[in-house]
Amino acid sequence: MKEQQPNATRVAVVTGGARGIGEAACRRFAAMGFAVAIVPTTGAAGQAWAGELAGARFWRCDVADAQAVDALAERVQRELGPASVLVTSAALIPNTESVLDMDLEAHDRMWRVNYHGTVHACRSFGRQMIAAGQGGAIVTLGSINSLLPMPLPAYNPGKVAIARLTQLLAVELGRHGIRVNSVGPTYVMTPQLQARIEAGLRDRDRMMAVHALDTLPTPEDIADAIAFLCSPAARTITGVLLPVESGWACAVSNKTYAAGVPWAQDA
Repeated sequence: MKEQQPNATRVAVVTGGARGIGEAACRRFAAMGFAVAIVPTTGAAGQAWAGELAGARFWRCDVADAQAVDALAERVQRELGPASVLVTSAALIPNTESVLDMDLEAHDRMWRVNYHGTVHACRSFGRQMIAAGQGGAIVTLGSINSLLPMPLPAYNPGKVAIARLTQLLAVELGRHGIRVNSVGPTYVMTPQLQARIEAGLRDRDRMMAVHALDTLPTPEDIADAIAFLCSPAARTITGVLLPVESGWACAVSNKTYAAGVPWAQDA
């Protein structure tokens, strides 16, 4: 078998790369000199700005379709080279609902995109990284939903499953020099969230009340964490969920304590 030569251009694949965290990750990797495969969840969203990034290519793919993701991986390798980085940002975002009354068709679709889509991408591009023999880094998109229950009966368990999947893959792929980690954002101040706040559909004060810091992360903050996990600076970090959540995990129980926080009592 002919030995494969190292690819001169590093390739980053970002599913859900058309907007929000995915878009920020695409821009971050492009700035780092990667060729970027931008893979939107659906439609042509993001195609307009994709041309701004040198070396970026735009492919539509339904990540819920395993065969489509396999075909995408083959095309990326053929046209850009083997992936050295994979970010699985493709996800559907839910509204609050109850288990007993939820729309089961929507529940199943969310699992197919959020969880199965992550599995499909990790399998297709993980095999590609193994075959290339150059190591690699995978970052899955977890959430603060990975840590505690929330009234999101499809999204919440799916994010828990992605956290465990990340750990399984970290062990399975570690012997090939491929690291697998996850980021766990809180509410991210995307343009979509800002629009919902301005429309009165989300209460910013209520969201901030359970965080230690008085600001929410932006998509660029999450992209910075993703870039770190894919960098040589994180060469011995694998299988972790890195919270990027303005102190949500340490504040949510503290700030909702029945007796109140001491500084509020003093006031």
